[in-house]
Amino acid sequence: QVQLVESGGGSVQAGGSLRLSCAASGTFFSINAMGWYRQAPGKQRELVADITKGGSTNYADSVKGRFTISRDNAKNTVYLQMNSLKPEDTAVYYCHVKYRNTWFSNERDYWGQGTQVTVSS
Repeated sequence: QVQLVESGGGSVQAGGSLRLSCAASGTFFSINAMGWYRQAPGKQRELVADITKGGSTNYADSVKGRFTISRDNAKNTVYLQMNSLKPEDTAVYYCHVKYRNTWFSNERDYWGQGTQVTVSS
């Protein structure tokens, strides 16, 4: 089973920066894709960015050029560097991973508990 520990959320003024981290631990065969989603009050959860084990990245249009996702495969950790933050980036940010328990298992999804990011104008 996978456990995810998220850190790095907080409050910042518009134009500021934050860095989120999510470390995966536990018993599993492999961590495949890792990513970040967010959910603002009254809105659906949406993809912010994700990254494959090989390093291919995918970003929401709203964060392109401002956010950078990266990962350290040796540490099973994914990072989200958020620059030029805007009030509309305010949301709970959730770490998400796809993993396999064994080499022959189907891929599974797992979510972190979420970390609040608040950007004030």
